[in-house]
Amino acid sequence: MTSAFKIYNDDCFDVLQNFPDESFDMIFADPPYLLSQSGTSCQNGRLVTIDKGRWDISRSIAEDYEFHKRWLEACRRLLKPDGTIWVSGTYHSIHSCGLAMMLLNYHILNEIAWFKPNASPNLSCKYFTASHETLIWARKSKKGKHYFNYDAMKNGDFPKDTIKKPHTQMRTVWSIPTTPFEEKTLGRHPTQKPLALLERIIIAATRPGDNILDPFMGSGTTGVAAVKLGRRFSGIDTDPAYCRLAEKRIKTVLL
Repeated sequence: MTSAFKIYNDDCFDVLQNFPDESFDMIFADPPYLLSQSGTSCQNGRLVTIDKGRWDISRSIAEDYEFHKRWLEACRRLLKPDGTIWVSGTYHSIHSCGLAMMLLNYHILNEIAWFKPNASPNLSCKYFTASHETLIWARKSKKGKHYFNYDAMKNGDFPKDTIKKPHTQMRTVWSIPTTPFEEKTLGRHPTQKPLALLERIIIAATRPGDNILDPFMGSGTTGVAAVKLGRRFSGIDTDPAYCRLAEKRIKTVLL
């Protein structure tokens, strides 16, 4: 283990309560969507039952909301006065998170639509094809002064994003393909985010040396992006296999 990152294989609530107040410049959270007890999805062109594990099982609408409110409240304590949080999700979770954030006095800055140009088809042919996820970007409070790397977002190079035009303000719809195979060679997670997405977020909202937290780390994409870009990283996950995978992936950046 290195001082550049720290991984905690434990329940996020147990770990979060042990961090000092105002420890982090930015938090990225991709909380459980809580939908594994029902439904289907497309995987490798086949219709499969959704079952990501016990961590993704819904208790009830009310209990799911209280779960989201609880971890968001714990995270707010840990943000520095000017710190920001990014929350990723689909319609299964993002509305509960957004309501909880408003009630906890987060100040919402933007809602980003992450468009997936290569999204899996809808094999039931009963619905529109799900081809985006939502990201909420918020700062700790309305009084804060968040950091935004405007120049990098306006003038940076985003060759795979067909929506972003060169040297124009970045809009709130981002076209980023789903996680490529080469990012899964060491192992995979069912909701693994592409490195390009996390790199864009971290460049936009943090400075080199900043401290970043991911309370639902999964395969460690946030940590890979953070360490690659010269930030410090703390990640939490209950699954020891994913913690080992995240550590392997992050260490490849340090070699």
